[in-house]
Amino acid sequence: MRTAAASAEPVSATSDGPVGTGVQHPGGGDWQAHDLLRLRRLPSFDGEPDWVRAAFARSPFAVVRRALAAPGLVAVGMRGSGRAERYGTWAKAADIEATIRPEELAAGAPADATRRALPAFALLAALCRDMQLLCEFSWGPTGSAGFELATGTPTVTATSDLDLLIRAPEKLSREAATQMSNELETHAQRAGIRIDVQLETPAGGIALAEWAAGKTRVMARHVQGPRLLADPWDLTAAQAPVQAPGQA
Repeated sequence: MRTAAASAEPVSATSDGPVGTGVQHPGGGDWQAHDLLRLRRLPSFDGEPDWVRAAFARSPFAVVRRALAAPGLVAVGMRGSGRAERYGTWAKAADIEATIRPEELAAGAPADATRRALPAFALLAALCRDMQLLCEFSWGPTGSAGFELATGTPTVTATSDLDLLIRAPEKLSREAATQMSNELETHAQRAGIRIDVQLETPAGGIALAEWAAGKTRVMARHVQGPRLLADPWDLTAAQAPVQAPGQA
């Protein structure tokens, strides 16, 4: 993965205060894919693109990515000022000042009314207000919307998709997945943008749309690599050695 940043006025979950303080994990923590990390510093490695230092100076945040890391390091992605500026690297665990999880941002909204009106944020607000099915889960925005809500960096545009992460530690039936997918798609069509939803399962992240479609096997994104699984909630399969797509 390669990952991006910029700078803006505070963003708040309510009109009363900022979101970006996050949850403290002093001395280390159980970081998960899509968590946003506020960093004291970012190590530099050979081959780093020229834009990374400026992006980090504007917004000292990185997103946790699914990749193995050496002890004391966390695999992260950096965001630049455009889609082409994504960069996968590593941060030192000791440099992490705070962790912001997607579910902390579900009720978030930009402080500025103009940015609140952007389709991605309008869709997020509509889901919080109207979609009762989501209340049964821990969920929140990732991608550009999550990054902006956590950091105050204006990354969402008028055409940005809304990316969501839904934590699903227990098996979600195909019927429930279909209902959820249909409801989310209806809201997205009203907003005029795409919605991309990932379920976090014991075997890794899977696309809600794939599970709802009734596919025999779905792609599970795991820290050790992608794998095709019939049941991402089967603990035996979740703990098995990685089998890359295309392998028998």
